[in-house]
Amino acid sequence: MFSNYLIGLREGLEASLVVCILIAYLVRTGRRDALKPIWAGIGIAVVIALGFGCVLEFGSQELTFQAQEALGGALSILSVGLVTWMVFWMRRTARNLKSELHGKLDMALKTGTAALVATAFLAVGREGLETALFVWASVHAASDGTPRPLIGVALGLATAVLLGWLFYRGALKINLAKFFTWTGGMLVVVAAGVLAYGVHDLQEADLIPGLTRLAFDISGAIPPDSWYGTLLKGIFNFQPDPTVFQVTVWALYLVPTLALFLSPVGFASGKGKVKITDEQGSRGSQPSNAS
Repeated sequence: MFSNYLIGLREGLEASLVVCILIAYLVRTGRRDALKPIWAGIGIAVVIALGFGCVLEFGSQELTFQAQEALGGALSILSVGLVTWMVFWMRRTARNLKSELHGKLDMALKTGTAALVATAFLAVGREGLETALFVWASVHAASDGTPRPLIGVALGLATAVLLGWLFYRGALKINLAKFFTWTGGMLVVVAAGVLAYGVHDLQEADLIPGLTRLAFDISGAIPPDSWYGTLLKGIFNFQPDPTVFQVTVWALYLVPTLALFLSPVGFASGKGKVKITDEQGSRGSQPSNAS
């Protein structure tokens, strides 16, 4: 449940900050008439993300077992790739996010209503589709037949919306650079577990034959149905009896990716801040340097 809460919080907060920047800019520049198209674009993005998640969940139930495992493995690997790209992208570009969004919004204001809807949709829709895919892959990997994973996602998204509103009103200040660094690192750990389970699915589908020798089996010490086994599976997608290939893929992804992500090399070291200002002039100061 914690890993899914983290996914909802991290992705939801990114989307919330984007929404806050767009709305605050329109309010501050006296373009309240453009708020309705912006909210329309945001609404369309949310609906499409939810629809995409439903298609993944209910569409896969109609497939054969082998097809389900193949689909689950392929989408797990795809989601890991997207999430890895996302955490590195946010670390590199967070510092310039506000100016980029303002530039796109200025162009959309000159073009018309459809451009405003498209700007909001594209800004939020990418986060929504990534979230739907990664949540599905994570829930698929950690599912124990209970609704806890989805509850975790819902709580994470609700927290993100609340934090976004508090930022907008200037009632909350946190170091977003450190927040995104820590949560990004934790997401890489979660993604490593999803990747390993994706490999497991492909092995179950007989798409990776001949690589099924177990690396170890500690099911006796950590039963999968025990509370601590469930906890480890929910947080890290831990499996007590992985194959050698799963462990190898897990290590080859986690160690270099986490080391590169936490390394300051190649990332901006500036101390710039993004300020979200509402119509009353209240401000939320957000350190946005990516290092």
